[in-house]
Amino acid sequence: MLVYAQAEKPVAFDPPLVLAPMAGVTDRDFRLLVRRIGGIGVVTMEFISSRALVGGHGGARELMHFTEEERPLAIQIYGSDVETMAEAAEIVEALGADICDINMGCPANKVLKGCAGAALMGDLKLAERMVAEVRKRLTIPLTVKFRLGLDDQRRTYLDLGRVCEANGASAVAMHGRTAKQMFSGQADWGAIARLKEVLTIPVIGNGDLHEPQDALRMMAETGCDGVMIGRAATKNPWIFRQTQALMSGGEIAQPTIADRRDLILEHFRLVAAREEGKFALHKLRKFTGWYTHGLPHGRKLRQQINSLPDVSSFLEAVESFFDELMAPEQAA
Repeated sequence: MLVYAQAEKPVAFDPPLVLAPMAGVTDRDFRLLVRRIGGIGVVTMEFISSRALVGGHGGARELMHFTEEERPLAIQIYGSDVETMAEAAEIVEALGADICDINMGCPANKVLKGCAGAALMGDLKLAERMVAEVRKRLTIPLTVKFRLGLDDQRRTYLDLGRVCEANGASAVAMHGRTAKQMFSGQADWGAIARLKEVLTIPVIGNGDLHEPQDALRMMAETGCDGVMIGRAATKNPWIFRQTQALMSGGEIAQPTIADRRDLILEHFRLVAAREEGKFALHKLRKFTGWYTHGLPHGRKLRQQINSLPDVSSFLEAVESFFDELMAPEQAA
């Protein structure tokens, strides 16, 4: 069991597996589906702008809806102004989140230009003031997610890790790439091991976790306390349950075509019930691309859905696709 201490209201969870925050992905529907599949310790909301949250702009409060079934849940915030970040953290706790996370690792240009995300790795004094002030405002655990640094010449992850620990963070998570790398190249697991060596608070490893076996290998090679999985979960939402099975000495159970059909349709019906037409279609197309990864004739469905005019025809096409896939099994 992993415990995020250093807080009046510590959080314990098992297994030590965390769903990474992903903009436009880890919304209420996807988090709930992953939680229902099982095998996950903490789910994390898609990151929220502290400025939008405090100012009540851009529908930020609507994005922060979650259910009791999702707990324990972390909400990640980002920004560059210390006081605004501290106020946003107070809102996060008031909304009932179990963990507040600061994003110091986002490599997107629009975030970096605002001196937020991974840009904070280039200004450790500002990062320290932010962690210290946010920590003062919270009774729940504070965690920080970051990368190796801005680029290979500015790998500040060890210094930032020490800053987080010294100012009351309960844990840190690190993606083993620089901001300049984005998601290219290979994640540096050796750096995760070095970070673990210098810190006493939990270290969560992230990067190049494609299969359940990768999670166990990362923990064995780096000594990290847990792993955070992001992109791999979009193609295989069962990866947490499969990883937990391996951790317990069991075997990986692959989802059947019926399992995939049921999950996809459940997810898509949730989206259709909550989102407006055009936005729902956009989200359904995006997830179909991931969910049909590796399925027979998946490309045919992906091509078909691009021309569908509305959500109802989209759902009909998905159901028909799976009916055809399962017909040989049912006939047998």
